[in-house]
Amino acid sequence: MTGTLGLLRFMLRRERRGLPWWLLGVALLWLTQSGQSQNLYGTPEDLAELRSTAEGNAAVVVMSGPTRLLDSIGGEIVFEMFGFVAVVLALMNIFMVGRQTRGDEETGRAELIRSARVGRRAPLAAALALAGAADLAAGVIVCAVVVGTGLPLGSSVLLGAATAVVPATFAALTAVTAQLFESARSVYGSAAALLGGAFALRAAGDAGSGALSWLSPIGWGQRTYPYVADRWWPLLLPLAAIAVLTTMAVALLDRRDFGHGLVAPRPGRPVASAAFSNAYGLAWRLQRTALTGWLAGLVLLGLAYGSMGDSMQQYVDDHPEIAEFLPGGAARVLDSYLALTIALSALIASAYGVSSVLRTRGEETSGHAESVLATRTSRLRWLAGHLSVTLAGTTLALVAIGLGEGVAYALSVSDATQVPRVVGAALAYLPAVWSVAAVGVLAMGWLPRAAAAAGWTVVGYCAIVSLFGDSFDLPGWTRAASPFDHTPQVPLDALDAAPLVVLTVITGALLAAGYAGLRRRDIGY
Repeated sequence: MTGTLGLLRFMLRRERRGLPWWLLGVALLWLTQSGQSQNLYGTPEDLAELRSTAEGNAAVVVMSGPTRLLDSIGGEIVFEMFGFVAVVLALMNIFMVGRQTRGDEETGRAELIRSARVGRRAPLAAALALAGAADLAAGVIVCAVVVGTGLPLGSSVLLGAATAVVPATFAALTAVTAQLFESARSVYGSAAALLGGAFALRAAGDAGSGALSWLSPIGWGQRTYPYVADRWWPLLLPLAAIAVLTTMAVALLDRRDFGHGLVAPRPGRPVASAAFSNAYGLAWRLQRTALTGWLAGLVLLGLAYGSMGDSMQQYVDDHPEIAEFLPGGAARVLDSYLALTIALSALIASAYGVSSVLRTRGEETSGHAESVLATRTSRLRWLAGHLSVTLAGTTLALVAIGLGEGVAYALSVSDATQVPRVVGAALAYLPAVWSVAAVGVLAMGWLPRAAAAAGWTVVGYCAIVSLFGDSFDLPGWTRAASPFDHTPQVPLDALDAAPLVVLTVITGALLAAGYAGLRRRDIGY
């Protein structure tokens, strides 16, 4: 354990730019939801009506949680937000622990650190301590935010504790996967798959008898029932899981070779595939696993949104105040719902686009791009190969969104024509999604070290403007800076090709500028 405190300070310094944004985003989510829910459901009658509606809609329960939370206004806020925030914070923990452990081993940074007076277990201990401190900060912030909106202190402390403990379970889980696999991608993929499994177990349990929810850390947190029953004892389950998983991670660390995982990687083919003879085939091979995971997740999200489409009309009829938050009002509930959910899903597709661009930057920093460019492959062809994945992948992502939502909605209303209609509505966001990815390319060309910060900042900005522009009463110019604000809200609005053409031209200019910057700088810096 020698050197743990020094490593912890070093890791805090490395995370000083990204971590505050995670915490700020969580605080804004709870602040917005708490204010809106207290305005919408201020009386017991409103809550009772909401609960009766939710209990009759399995899709709402699958997306949110147990309807027992709807017995109080504070519980209703937890019902709306806890599962989503738990997933967000779990991803924060997965990325943080994976980057500080397996990521550093893969890049060789850990070998340099271990050459000093640093114990074998110190990097793992420091990474888990960093994740624990971040989760504790998130819990304190959530507690302070909801108390500031008028909710009771005692129940808010329980909510903050659940917010801190549940994501920490996935930090310990990632520590285990970091010992099993020797590539950071495998660590992230396996941990994310387990997170998806935890959400699915929670969803299946809440939609059924509730038994399966007890197999999920997210279900453990929700079953503390803040503001309803205030049960502290379910938090013993994630605490026990953290202890067991941490012990397991340390035991596996002591039994594996440095730089390797306990699961041996599959050996490659003795002869390279013909696809590897050019930059395009190589780029697709490198990014196909990540793209497949994103597409599967977006299809599932679309199916969940589409399954709720047919019940939205009845839901708004029972709660007319909801119509105020739909762009088309009560007259066009279904079109408003489809336009809103497609826009939210398009924001997620833009996140994939940025992650794909950053994978290109990762090829640089790992030294792999240098080997490719040492051949007859030009910088333009190398960049074009990866951009082909980004542009085509984001297109497929929007198709996946539209296909999942369109199929589920078409089945619920028995109208097959809804499938191409919804897919077309999703593809209307393609120029906006491309333009966000193009900003990442521009930053990679001229400010490569800030490319990750620039790309994710644009995604976060677009999300805040789209989701909270009305709530925060943001000025018009802030919304105009987002490409999503210039995209017609199909199917609510008529498709206008002019802004889409302009966004496409801007995307082309940003990509060209990014390539110009790449030509003028050293690779890997």
